[in-house]
Amino acid sequence: MVLKTLYIVRHGQTDLNKQGIVQGRGMDTDLNDEGRKQAEQFFKAYGYLHFDKIYISMLKRTQQSIQPFIDKGIPFEKLSGLDELAWGVQEGQPSTPETKAAYLSIMRKWTSGDLDAKFEGGESPLEVQARQREAMAHIMSKPEEKNVLICMHGRAMRMLLCLLTDTPLTKMENFPHQNLVLYKLTFDGEKFTIVDFNNSIHLQYF
Repeated sequence: MVLKTLYIVRHGQTDLNKQGIVQGRGMDTDLNDEGRKQAEQFFKAYGYLHFDKIYISMLKRTQQSIQPFIDKGIPFEKLSGLDELAWGVQEGQPSTPETKAAYLSIMRKWTSGDLDAKFEGGESPLEVQARQREAMAHIMSKPEEKNVLICMHGRAMRMLLCLLTDTPLTKMENFPHQNLVLYKLTFDGEKFTIVDFNNSIHLQYF
């Protein structure tokens, strides 16, 4: 029996996404034209669904991505636990060989098990998952909310999917994503099951 269904999406494209520039918790950017189109495409595909509640991060790009659902009158709540990982000194830096090398270096640390590693001024995967546990405890404490839409961020979404599926954080790369891609999970009272994995079909039609 399904007690709760989560529709988890990443926010739509921003200019920094397009430019390959890291934007984390400290960059409160807007969607660009492509991101707004993606938001429209997602609503066109899933606007017929009845969501009991919407949860978004504190960053405006998540709200902009699902604003059409909010405009329908669906209640929403902002949770800091859904914020993107803070990349610290890496945030907003131009995409250069040096910044790419630094990014790949910390990815290797994480996948090899150093989950306390972080950039100066940033967060580690373990720190992100700690606040995600709090956010999920809040979301799961509402049994009356059967169908839930969550809009969040790419790296944080990988970590949340690890948390929900009991996957080690070292395997976070197992959960690919792009802007406004969908992961759908059901909860049977004991465990979450992914029933829609990295679904982007809604972005292929308009």
